[in-house]
Amino acid sequence: MYMKTISITNTRNNIKTLIDRVKYRGESFAIGRRNSIDAVVIQFPSNYNKDFSDIVNINTDSKSFDFLKDEPDIYNASDLKKIYE
Repeated sequence: MYMKTISITNTRNNIKTLIDRVKYRGESFAIGRRNSIDAVVIQFPSNYNKDFSDIVNINTDSKSFDFLKDEPDIYNASDLKKIYE
């Protein structure tokens, strides 16, 4: 699946429909003009934590790191404490 790019004019004329598609279907849209992307509209993270930055919240809620679920646990908490104490 790719992210569809929509013109600013199209966005302005169809904002409610676009927001509904993002909210209810999980679609993402790039908004731009003249072959450039100026903004991206994505779903708000379902587990937003105000203690973290927006980019951390977005990445946590995305599927970006799903591949790690199949990786073996190489380190446990005590190993990390030893390394970073």
